Amino acid sequence: MTTSSENQELVVVTGASTGMGAATAHELARRGFHVLAGVRREADGEAIRTAGVEPFILDITDPEHVAALPSLVGNRTLRAVVNNAGVGGIGPVEVLPLDDWRRIFEVNLFGHIAVTKTLTPSLVRSRGRIVNISSLNGKFAMAGYGSYSASKFALEATSDALRQELTPHGVHVVVIEPGGVKTAMAGHGPAGVDHVAGKMTRDQSARYGGLLHAIPGHVAAFTAAGVTSEVAARTIARAVTDRRPRTRYTIGRPAAVLTRLTRILPDRALDRLAAADLGRHYPSA
Repeated sequence: MTTSSENQELVVVTGASTGMGAATAHELARRGFHVLAGVRREADGEAIRTAGVEPFILDITDPEHVAALPSLVGNRTLRAVVNNAGVGGIGPVEVLPLDDWRRIFEVNLFGHIAVTKTLTPSLVRSRGRIVNISSLNGKFAMAGYGSYSASKFALEATSDALRQELTPHGVHVVVIEPGGVKTAMAGHGPAGVDHVAGKMTRDQSARYGGLLHAIPGHVAAFTAAGVTSEVAARTIARAVTDRRPRTRYTIGRPAAVLTRLTRILPDRALDRLAAADLGRHYPSA
């Protein structure tokens, strides 16, 4: 006798092509869920397809893709939506073009809001939960990462509002705050730096050249010290399955420590901490 996905609780995972998203889809399938795994390309879907993982094409910034989600879910029990899709953002606030800011917010914030709004009726019916993948950078901003941090700070605030709005209706809203995770996104750092450096004026190069030199090394070191996607996926799966989930889960020791420090240290002390962390990667001259 075959087991039909119609008899399994569903979880929708966005950004499931690689990294944490793919690992989370497989971890949840291992725990008995049927996972609708949103990917950008057919080849990505075939790479992650396995028992319990059903890939489908999803660009969370495409209104037609988002509008199709309720029909994919149908009348099945939707246990959770894991809003994991995301893009990085590197560059000083003065330099990064506004179009880049808009693209980052379209993916890291507005796309998640669109998915959440569309699937909220299904989640209310099933008393499910929303799991938003934020970041340590959603609590702790650093020079050169302003656009990415801003999008994650905004996601944190949106999650707090959602939690207050939906808790009375039986829907849990959970935020995940990873520190370093060994994913493919970290490899995009040098390309992002080149993109920004090519747009700087001579004066801007004098102001930010050292910072842009430091960022790729900082990203590489932070990622190398991080956890694997599989370890991160187990925490995300806990957020989906814990009977009484916490409002926030951190992933990795740096995230646990730094999110606590943001609550007790004054701003200037946090500035010095961030500057010292980046300073190790500046040119020596």
